[in-house]
Amino acid sequence: MDFDLSREAYFHLGPDGAFIGNDAARGPWSADHCHAGPVAGLIVRAAETEVGQEKMLARLTVDLLRPLPLAGLRVAAETTRHTRTLATTRVTVHDLDDALCATATTMHLVRKDLGDVPNAPVAGPSVDDVVDGPFPIREMRHDLPGFAHYSDIAYPRGGNQQAGPKTVWMRTPRLLQDEQQSPIQSLCPIADCGNGISWNAPVSEMGFMNTDLSVHIHREPVSDWLASESVSYWQPSGIGMSQSVLHDTQGPFGTALQTLVLFPPG
Repeated sequence: MDFDLSREAYFHLGPDGAFIGNDAARGPWSADHCHAGPVAGLIVRAAETEVGQEKMLARLTVDLLRPLPLAGLRVAAETTRHTRTLATTRVTVHDLDDALCATATTMHLVRKDLGDVPNAPVAGPSVDDVVDGPFPIREMRHDLPGFAHYSDIAYPRGGNQQAGPKTVWMRTPRLLQDEQQSPIQSLCPIADCGNGISWNAPVSEMGFMNTDLSVHIHREPVSDWLASESVSYWQPSGIGMSQSVLHDTQGPFGTALQTLVLFPPG
């Protein structure tokens, strides 16, 4: 992965090993809390460290139980199963007061070399025919710098930039300034952007916060520019869902789903 080291990282380590959020990690809903995408990256980092690189993380499911403070997070992973073929982990995220903020599970599959195998001939969007554009969420519920200000954004030429389904290319910072992140860690920020990419009404008319994130990955991404082809379904019950296909410059590599809570302003 080719990331710009001059760009602010999402987190820095505190003296006690907690992850302290930088401006880049700040989410759109609160000035004091993280966007869940970078935190998902920390979860993957802990799980990959626990399992090792012999197996690839192929599935991540995160339950977001409460807001994730920028002031500090502690992340811990434990192996729940380990065989020759697969491994699973459970990961917890606590704040500095030891309140449980998020739980996650991961599945890792052993890496093999099968040579050429039949595959679906699905072409993804091209990063060679794009135009720069604004971050998909044009409004935030605070006036401080955050996730949107540290993400490079591009749209397919002629593509939708308004409400509804759309495709967005994104290039994001590292998790930690002095650490090379893994390809799976690098995809987490855009994986958690499906609801923000495919909103059906602006934030001033309807909030659309996700309560979870599930990502299925069939290969590791190979480029720093990643794309999300996203659609959101909103219901009068106040429940919604965002569905995304994730792409790199070589085509699709995974999918992401989010369960949404809809809330009008005020």
